[in-house]
Amino acid sequence: MKTYHSSQKSRSSFANSDRLSVPKDGMAGLKENFKSDLLAGFLVFLLALPLSLGIAQAGEFPPAMGVLTAMIGGMFVSFLAGSKITVKGPAAGLTTIYAGCVTALGAGLEGWHLTLGVCVVASILQIILGLLKAGSLSNFFPHAVVHGMLAAIGLIIISKQVHILLGIDPVTLVGMKPLALYAQIPNSILHASNPIALIGIISLIILFGMPRLNIDLIRKIPAPMIVLLIAIPTAIILDFQATQPEYILIRIGNFWESIGYNPDFSAIGTITFWKFVAMFLIIGSLESSITVKASDKMDPWKRHSDFNKDLVAIGVGNTLTGILGGPPMISEVVRSSANISFGARTRWANFFHGFFLFIAMLLLIPIIELIPNTALAAVLIFVGYRLASPQEFVNAYKTGKEQFLIFCTTITFILATDLLVGMLAGIIMKLVIHLINGARFSSLFRACYQLKEGENEYHLTVLDQAIFSNLMSFKKLFKKFKSGKKIIIDFSQARLIDHTFMEFLEHFQAESHENNNIVTVNGLERFQNFSDHPLSGRKIKK
Repeated sequence: MKTYHSSQKSRSSFANSDRLSVPKDGMAGLKENFKSDLLAGFLVFLLALPLSLGIAQAGEFPPAMGVLTAMIGGMFVSFLAGSKITVKGPAAGLTTIYAGCVTALGAGLEGWHLTLGVCVVASILQIILGLLKAGSLSNFFPHAVVHGMLAAIGLIIISKQVHILLGIDPVTLVGMKPLALYAQIPNSILHASNPIALIGIISLIILFGMPRLNIDLIRKIPAPMIVLLIAIPTAIILDFQATQPEYILIRIGNFWESIGYNPDFSAIGTITFWKFVAMFLIIGSLESSITVKASDKMDPWKRHSDFNKDLVAIGVGNTLTGILGGPPMISEVVRSSANISFGARTRWANFFHGFFLFIAMLLLIPIIELIPNTALAAVLIFVGYRLASPQEFVNAYKTGKEQFLIFCTTITFILATDLLVGMLAGIIMKLVIHLINGARFSSLFRACYQLKEGENEYHLTVLDQAIFSNLMSFKKLFKKFKSGKKIIIDFSQARLIDHTFMEFLEHFQAESHENNNIVTVNGLERFQNFSDHPLSGRKIKK
């Protein structure tokens, strides 16, 4: 039996003082937090500029259109968002969808315009989902599947960007699948352009080495900006504009003239169109929701975001970017976590990051066009590595062998097919494992329980299983619990609890402290854990 008390005096005093110091929102928040949010926004801008250019280019969009998306995400969506300190912009996790859609719909400018039509339709559906209060649908996806999806995306990003880093013409890579791109790496090494590859390798050393430095002044500067501060002067000194092929440097062109009505809906009657609508809608919404959840945990004031409002805001922003020419945005994890670490207090930090990008596109395009693509490739390889680092595989294994199997199944099918098929394969594997471990088919997708409410307590008896596929039903139930009451959760009649539900339960226990609840969990001693991880899945002992 575990009991969690939340009425301790010291904790209560801290919570009360913490609530009093929560930053104000709106114009009052701007006045109160101007300096901290301006500085955080500027530092995130330094990170966002190379990321936005690289993400758009990797997704077969005009590079500057990634900056357009980040500008809109900052200067417009920040005022509509349901989260206070997330940063909205194009996501590395969606580059594989951008690129796949552009290529499937004709490539080049034609593919770009048709992809924008896909983005607009997906964005309108995203707004509808938010209005229907469907922001919690992300809870349906098991953690192992989500982490497997992100790791697979990281591997896909690396598979192409390694060749760009070595100075290989990206035209020669068009249409190649991730596994073929990895097989092509030895050949690209043999044909690498020495000065280009050297800049890329130095950029990688900076990106991987800077986090290990213990010098505060240097660590406050985003590593991708230091990469640019080295790569741009090198390109000038070596006169890349005159001595290297056109594909070696970023090309912006007539950015402001390119902004206008750009979507083409002529492919709306095809299966390919709707396949990518589903991918943008599901994966974009899912990844954004994950970032909002993570940002809430990192928020020093532990503010709770409105997931449905945020989904609507993202959908509105994506509709606008799709019309004007930019790739879809999400609440982006790299920039959001950086924003918090830089001291952001309110949504104004996101606004300022977009504003500085706007100024850059007004004044700095000639300098931006001196950025070697190998430097952006290095930034994306670093992002891809963070998504698919060996530690992610270790963590999945430590959580449980069944989690590792689901994780690897998702990755394998994504690399061999696409994101939707891979995620579906991971979910099916998870359900099969649950059935093998004794889950009842009849209650796979509905919560079975008995609830008794007394004057001072709730007594919830969980029946059958508490797993990812019926988690939404349990969440709706838990939201009805009133503050100040004792909550007893009894698993003595349950058969199976999975890792996703255990993580949810831990989060619920933490939130209960804020509502002055005492949460008691009974019956877990009857279960056999799948691993030594404290939140591992577990089944009834035989």
